[in-house]
Amino acid sequence: MSVRKRIAAIITEYRPNSHADVIVTKYLKGFPTDAGLIAPRVDIASMYVDQYAENDLSRTFSEAHGVPVYPSIVQALTMGGKELAVDGVLLIGEHGDYAWNEKEQHLFPRKYFMEQICGVMATSGRAAPVFNDKHLSYNWHDAKWMCDRASQLGAPFMAGSSLPFFWRNPWLEHERDTPIEDAIAVGFSGLDIYGFHTLETLQCMVERRVGGETGVAAVTCLEGNAVWDAADAGLWPLDLAEAACEAIQNKPEGHMKDHCENPALFIVEYRDGFRGAILMLNGYVTDLAYAARVDGQVLASEFYCPQTPHAHFSYLSLNIEEMFLSGIPAYPVERTLLTTGVLEAALDSRYQGHIRLETPHLDVAYTSYEQIRWRPTATRPSGASLIPFGHE
Repeated sequence: MSVRKRIAAIITEYRPNSHADVIVTKYLKGFPTDAGLIAPRVDIASMYVDQYAENDLSRTFSEAHGVPVYPSIVQALTMGGKELAVDGVLLIGEHGDYAWNEKEQHLFPRKYFMEQICGVMATSGRAAPVFNDKHLSYNWHDAKWMCDRASQLGAPFMAGSSLPFFWRNPWLEHERDTPIEDAIAVGFSGLDIYGFHTLETLQCMVERRVGGETGVAAVTCLEGNAVWDAADAGLWPLDLAEAACEAIQNKPEGHMKDHCENPALFIVEYRDGFRGAILMLNGYVTDLAYAARVDGQVLASEFYCPQTPHAHFSYLSLNIEEMFLSGIPAYPVERTLLTTGVLEAALDSRYQGHIRLETPHLDVAYTSYEQIRWRPTATRPSGASLIPFGHE
């Protein structure tokens, strides 16, 4: 019999409903999907937890599943030895008591974690696949370093959030080289935490336009009435935003302007002349959606997820597992690198007075490819197969 691959989970905080819970717990208990509960094919072999919440789960699951929690990243990766002893790494640097900066960015130590991981691989003379949860860093320098260092070591590297694995209602995915004229993604919540999610909703779709991804030339953040003024000036497509919102089922009656006191907008100018936008509508929606104009036709879809048992993370995690088994990421890490850089530029634009910022460093060009095996099978989850289990 073949030996199951061993995975180290490097975590900031492991408590109920944290990202560690909705990812690592599935690797311990199974993945709820439309087709039922799918058993893991790899094993969580070790954990490192940077901060222990009052309702910490790591010790509970360590005892229940026989997974040791080590006092350092190095020991978790070497399992108490001197060389890399695992076959893959889950880097989950989300949640915990970490500082914020003046731009309202949460300073999670993802790059520091990656430095430790790569240091063990370098001194061991062996690389293993790494998944980084959500965006790579709060700053471009660190994000670029993470990608470059993984490439230098030959470590397959995948990053991002669960947004590309949401149910879509109605189902919408562009074929490669689709002539997308313009596009928008609608979101909600904080600009740092959910601005990334909304940007990734946009990017996983528009990277499939004619010619593939070319990078981003400039980014502008606007807030308040300036958002509506920019729509009147033709700087972003209000009709696409209305179509995206129409696809969202859970929202109040009336127009977005009647409910959203302080909208926020990121205008993303791509290097090939394409223009996209994300619109944050706190007070009006609590779901995400996307709309695009293709050959003059407006196409829109809600990106839908069930809150329990966070099954969208099942599809993300199953595709990460495929990378652990095959060594091939499910999609290019450049998607996450680019959205990381756009988010930082948008928050810089906001902090500097909502100015347009040119971004020559975001010359991240790539062709969308996918090795995605696991996807939702319907436009909305069936419910019966998504039975919650334990702490999620």
